[in-house]
Amino acid sequence: MNAPDKRRASFADVGYEEALRRASELVPVLRERARKAEEARTMLPETETDIHRAGLFRILQPKRYGGMELDYVALFDIPAEIGRGCASTAWNVGNYAIHHHMLALYDERAQEEVWGENPDAGIASGIAYPQGRARKVDGGYEISGHWNFSSGVVGADWNMLAVMVRDGDRVVDHRMCLVPRSDYEIIDDWHVLGMRGTGSRSVRTKDLFVPEHRALSMYTCRGGADFPGAKVNPNPMFRVPISTLGSHCLAPAALGNAQAALELTCEAIKARSTNYTGMRMRDFQTVQLRVGAAGARIDAARLVLRQDCIEAQRMAEADHIGTVEEKLRIKRNVAYAVQLCTEAVDLLHAMAGANGIYDSYPIQRMFRDAHSLGAHIGFAFDAHGSAWGLVAMGGEFSSPTL
Repeated sequence: MNAPDKRRASFADVGYEEALRRASELVPVLRERARKAEEARTMLPETETDIHRAGLFRILQPKRYGGMELDYVALFDIPAEIGRGCASTAWNVGNYAIHHHMLALYDERAQEEVWGENPDAGIASGIAYPQGRARKVDGGYEISGHWNFSSGVVGADWNMLAVMVRDGDRVVDHRMCLVPRSDYEIIDDWHVLGMRGTGSRSVRTKDLFVPEHRALSMYTCRGGADFPGAKVNPNPMFRVPISTLGSHCLAPAALGNAQAALELTCEAIKARSTNYTGMRMRDFQTVQLRVGAAGARIDAARLVLRQDCIEAQRMAEADHIGTVEEKLRIKRNVAYAVQLCTEAVDLLHAMAGANGIYDSYPIQRMFRDAHSLGAHIGFAFDAHGSAWGLVAMGGEFSSPTL
């Protein structure tokens, strides 16, 4: 196995505070570009360049390949800050970052194939297992499928495609198959209500051979150090169970989006008086209450999401693999926190009145983005809240990848 190429750009000496500062510096320009990104229906090349230059896609990448290898909470904090500028960009930053984290779980040969060639490589994904099918063949797997919502796929060099491996009619494994850009087709079907700047297009492939070392069994990633890459990437951060906290890379987009809506609303209210009475809007108690209620929801969501990331890292450091109830609590929390963020944006958008219907009004886009990203399966509170409730009351819950 070749050693990582030390001559390439490295961010291994960049700490948490510096990474957060770099994210904050991008917020103003991301706000300026947000509408253009929406019109482009993908992440803008200049934005992608800025984030690469700051190293923010690589916050969880192993230091041995020039990544920052920060604690897991950075996966929430950095995209949340980016989200104050543009929710779509935050979504893609979170996605690319978690995929660097996931690649560290693969066999060392897969890591070298990607990062040895280009440690800045963008990696997209198709995460719905039922959308992909696979069968075991000599040396690996033959996969086919059609996966939607592959965020950031236009600028990606690789993709991680989820498949259910069957032996006859029986499902025997769930794998994430790492495939290069040349091995899948991108379908330009991203015509949607919101989060347009993510470029989350569909991808498909048929009868594609994927070697064993690029097909990660998700049964090894439920906590602990059973995953193939554990020997070369021993940091406890990589032992955080991906199926439990995978949505914590996406929830920051909701938090940052809601925070931006609050900031822009407060700025607008400071400058406005009503046309009919001449009173300042800030003097209306109803306005004060709406802003207060939105702020409380945002702060509560931030606390819940950050604490789960911190606790997950602590559990990994203690070699504690969470119980089903502990894992479901985390999935319940992320769904509820995103719901709080959506409610906050709704409160603020309603205050805009007729201004809120214009495309030129930023909170109109944030309203659409909030409801669009909130539809992600990871944020379905009916599913995740009820699953935790069932187990908390003594019921049985089974998920092969949890």
